[in-house]
Amino acid sequence: MSLKKFSQSNSGNVRHSDRSRNDSAAIKSKSDNEYSRRIPSGDDIEGYHTTASHRSRRRTFDDVPEDSEDFYLDSETDNFDNDSYDSEPEPDLTYDTSHYNDSLSDYSDEEESFDERLAERREAIRSRHRQTVRKRKQMRFSAILIVVDIVIILILAVFFLKGKLNLGGLFGGKAAVETTQAAEETSVVAESDSTSESASRQEDLYQLIAASDIKAQMYDYDAAIEALSSSSFAADPQVQAKIQEYQASQAQCVAFDSSQVTHVFFHILCVDTDRAFTNDAAGKDFNQVMTTIPEFEAILQQMYDRGYVLVGLHDMAEIEVQPDGTEKMVKKQIMLPEGKKAFVMSEDDVCYYEYMEGKGFADKMVLDENGKLKLQYTDAAGNVSVGDYDIVPILDNFIEQHPDFSYRGAKAIIAFTGYNGVLGYRTDETYDESSPNRDPSMKANPNIAEDRETCKILMQALVDDGYELASHSWGHLNFTNRELATLTKDTDRWERNVESLMPGNCDIILYPFGADIADWHPYTTENEKFNMLVNAGFRYFCNVDSNPVWVQFGSNFIRQGRRNLDGYRMWMDYSGQDSKLSDLMDVKTVFDTRRPTPITWN
Repeated sequence: MSLKKFSQSNSGNVRHSDRSRNDSAAIKSKSDNEYSRRIPSGDDIEGYHTTASHRSRRRTFDDVPEDSEDFYLDSETDNFDNDSYDSEPEPDLTYDTSHYNDSLSDYSDEEESFDERLAERREAIRSRHRQTVRKRKQMRFSAILIVVDIVIILILAVFFLKGKLNLGGLFGGKAAVETTQAAEETSVVAESDSTSESASRQEDLYQLIAASDIKAQMYDYDAAIEALSSSSFAADPQVQAKIQEYQASQAQCVAFDSSQVTHVFFHILCVDTDRAFTNDAAGKDFNQVMTTIPEFEAILQQMYDRGYVLVGLHDMAEIEVQPDGTEKMVKKQIMLPEGKKAFVMSEDDVCYYEYMEGKGFADKMVLDENGKLKLQYTDAAGNVSVGDYDIVPILDNFIEQHPDFSYRGAKAIIAFTGYNGVLGYRTDETYDESSPNRDPSMKANPNIAEDRETCKILMQALVDDGYELASHSWGHLNFTNRELATLTKDTDRWERNVESLMPGNCDIILYPFGADIADWHPYTTENEKFNMLVNAGFRYFCNVDSNPVWVQFGSNFIRQGRRNLDGYRMWMDYSGQDSKLSDLMDVKTVFDTRRPTPITWN
């Protein structure tokens, strides 16, 4: 019989079996996610009615749809048609479902048993997996412990080889451990301090060599070598190499003839030509005897390019006391590379006189916030500034950039009068209300004590910076024409008001107007003016001479002529009326064309 007809005749049973199929389908779906189940064959479906277990009934209904030809069993599929179906009498197909219910009960028990076995197998697999994971973790942990042990052994070995590990106290308990830890911490601190000390030492070495290099560039090789040799770095290879370098350079130097040292001089430098070089008597005087800042800077550069090297008067010769107590002026060797030429520079009237106020010149000398020498200047609008407005500090800057322009740190000679004070400060006794020499025509200076102390500091700074200090007389007197008594009084006042502000005794005098106390013949003790000046402590005497060189060495003195590099002298060369400066500069490129011309000497 066809199952299809069976289904039609037993619709109630089919509806029941549909519900069973739905339940079993859910179970199958759950089971198929984990394991494959066998697809039932036609024999299994046929055996559904003949076997007691009916195991394939659910699977047949699940796997074969009712509208499929596979739903028919045996040969009934081939022989079935509508006619035969209609012609045959319909048999009694009342179906007894009692055994079906029993079969479902048996199947449910079997399914529960299967699920239990499946759960057991899954749990067994999970258990084996967990055991495997645990074993792997144990193996990893063991490997890590082995590596850590090896590292610890290596570290202990290193410390033992370096002598930093005390094996005797390694197992001595907590105290030994703490001691070892403290030792290690101390070692770390010591190593850090050692690194810092090493860096500091390298910086000290760098600074030492840099300072020595500057000395050597200034031809003071002995001082450079001494600085290195007496230092704690004396055995350092770099130091030894530097010493050899200095010695080699020193061996190339030759003695420059001191009698061929030229001497150039300036007055206060002009900052503002419009206010200085006016068309009146004062303006014309300034135009004659002053030099502008651009001119001075150009002169420095051109003299440097021509091989000139700045020296001091004391580098040329110095007084030596003889065994019998007498003094003797002894020449000194100025050792320079071949081709270099020594010269002396000086600046007169570094007082910034009252009559120069508001005329385009600096006001006074000061120290800036870094302790460097500078000049205060007030411009035409009344604005006050501090900067490079005179030979000091323009010369300082140039030598800083060109150390080989200075012989052993020498700079210019700074000469002072006294009647208006010095360095722009009204320090003279004529401004002092408590002085018997107070001049009522002068405006009293209520800060005179403070200004004097300031000038002492500035004077010391000048000397420390390489400048030499000189007298230009107290009252800017003509030493050729004035009487001995007048000159003596003037010298006393200069000592009292100017030399007292200097850090030591002054032995240089630059004659005002260049007016000497004798002709070209050497000084003798028959010259009373000379005796007076010697008793006042002077040993270096400088006049004005436009010739390139004039130097005279006496038994206890030295005389030298100075060349004025001012507006008048440069104009004479610039205009072609004379040629006295060609050995120093190209005046055509130096002369400041802002000057009113022509320039005549009054």
